[in-house]
Amino acid sequence: MRAVRYHQYGGVETLVVEQAPDPHPGPGEVRIRVAAAGVNPVDWKVRSGAVREVLPVDLPAVPGRDAAGVVDEIGEGVEGVSIGDRVFGLGGVTGATAELAVLSAWAHAPETWTDEQAAGAGLAAVTAMNGLNALGPVKGRTLLIEGAAGGVGSAAVEIAVAWGATVIGTAGERNHAFLTSLGAVPTTYGAGLADRLATLAPNGIDIVLDTAASGSLPDLIAIAGDPERVSTVADHANAQRLGVHMANAANDPALLAEASDLGRQGRYTPRIERTYPIDEIADAHTYAERGHVRGKIVITV
Repeated sequence: MRAVRYHQYGGVETLVVEQAPDPHPGPGEVRIRVAAAGVNPVDWKVRSGAVREVLPVDLPAVPGRDAAGVVDEIGEGVEGVSIGDRVFGLGGVTGATAELAVLSAWAHAPETWTDEQAAGAGLAAVTAMNGLNALGPVKGRTLLIEGAAGGVGSAAVEIAVAWGATVIGTAGERNHAFLTSLGAVPTTYGAGLADRLATLAPNGIDIVLDTAASGSLPDLIAIAGDPERVSTVADHANAQRLGVHMANAANDPALLAEASDLGRQGRYTPRIERTYPIDEIADAHTYAERGHVRGKIVITV
């Protein structure tokens, strides 16, 4: 198969498109013929070697954790999916940006999503849902999302609105119209946030989800009034020290199925800022590393 690989840790110059061995699914897994694969911050952090102590990979490695495509091989014990089904989902920390990828968790892609949207849904949706679930039921509560315009943040906005929350989201001013389109009340992050929120939510903020890891957790705890009312999917370094909920991505088919159902209902649509062909993978990673991505970056295969 044709795949993106890197043979050593390093910058985007290590990324090459070349022939690689075809993967095959093990028990409980499926293989898809990839239509598109997501680009996530973990991809370039793993590739650079910055997180090798926590997430070591065997080299050469294929970047990418989530993808969408058509099932073409099914592992032992798998039920509820057939050859030819269009699915999206998650594999390992690496392996998605190739013509063939193995998924360990998946759901059927709704017809309302393009292949690119389906590819951008997997990691963002499960991360957002885990972050929200850590806070308990969100229906009827006022939720602040820090970093609401990014891949996880934008997914969390739409999902939380679908679940019945009133959402206020922080982002740079260029993304305020985008947040409004998702169903959130936008505001800027940084100094003076508490004062701005006092105007936007005079009855207070009930719960907070941090997707930014910008160092704002102490301020977010003060806004919520209790670390138990704050969760983060990004600030691993400070979560335990400050006593907030730490939520991670999980290869959870139930969460993927819920995201798919919301997609069919038109209540969650993965937002794609940029799409790159596989031969421009280095440009995609370069853009992702700059930060401030609105929604998701996707590679077409």
